[in-house]
Amino acid sequence: MPFLAADIGGTHARVALMRASHEGTRGIETLAYRVFACADFSTLSELLQAFVDVDVQAPVKHCVLACAGQIMGNEVVNDNLAWPIHLAQLRHTLGLNEVAVLNDFEALAYALDGPLADGGRHLCGPDTQSSGPTLVIGPGTGLGAAAHIPGPAGGVVLATEAGQMDFAPNSVRERQVLAHLAPTGGYVAFEHIVSGPGLLTVYEILCRLHGETPKLATPEAVTRAAVSCSDAQAVEAVEILCASLGSFAGNLAMAFMATGGVYLAGGFLSSIFELLKHSAFEERFLHGRSARALLSQVPVWVTEHGRHGVQGAAQWYLTHGMSAVPRHAVAGGVGA
Repeated sequence: MPFLAADIGGTHARVALMRASHEGTRGIETLAYRVFACADFSTLSELLQAFVDVDVQAPVKHCVLACAGQIMGNEVVNDNLAWPIHLAQLRHTLGLNEVAVLNDFEALAYALDGPLADGGRHLCGPDTQSSGPTLVIGPGTGLGAAAHIPGPAGGVVLATEAGQMDFAPNSVRERQVLAHLAPTGGYVAFEHIVSGPGLLTVYEILCRLHGETPKLATPEAVTRAAVSCSDAQAVEAVEILCASLGSFAGNLAMAFMATGGVYLAGGFLSSIFELLKHSAFEERFLHGRSARALLSQVPVWVTEHGRHGVQGAAQWYLTHGMSAVPRHAVAGGVGA
């Protein structure tokens, strides 16, 4: 039976019509796939309906969503989403029997059994895959992370809100940036630095520190200027993002003993891969003396996000069973 699988981020939504294939219990067949800009729609139900109207020929009664944020009862909570997501309302509007939800980076971690782990570009550490816990990390509209712990039946995936952890500056310049973000002190999340919006914020702060008016208005413009070396503050902003991402990834690699490797996901990083490779990422990832021996054995790759989110969400859904109410679901209007 075909079902909808969607990967909902703060900027883009990737939607697919999928079904189990005949290649075994882990086989998935994609019948249709489209990418939408979230800003083009006033609600998630409107966005999904646009996909159904064009790409779905027969009624679909099941849907799995991979969403940025946390699932709190009947609602997905995240400031980076384009709109509130109320699961019972979504089920009712689209005439679905069931809506199941998991974190978007949790879905990416479930995709590690497929092409997500095969198509990456090596960034640092050993150029071979090894066993042990694996991390998927990605800056986009926010900063997401999940861990895959190997074990029976495909192992266990742990969703995190690691992007909300306190940012710790590592250089004088980063201390200056932090002072602008929190002039009277207080909490500043890592994703306020290590994300697309964070990159733009850092660029604007650097311009002010140099007494200049920012010329660039989007994260994409900042990355393009950094790649072309046409704006000194854009270059420095990307350097700060890369270095801070190294600290963040190293922190998580230590916390989870991620000997299986770290995958940095997203087209955002792919577009600045050469800058990332020649940045302070690796040195900051390796941290100090006691952690260096462990972290130097952790391979790090950069991989495209692409369809992996919907594929991971679909794999999770098939594994948990379409007839049973999964861990986060609305079936028949009652939240599990």
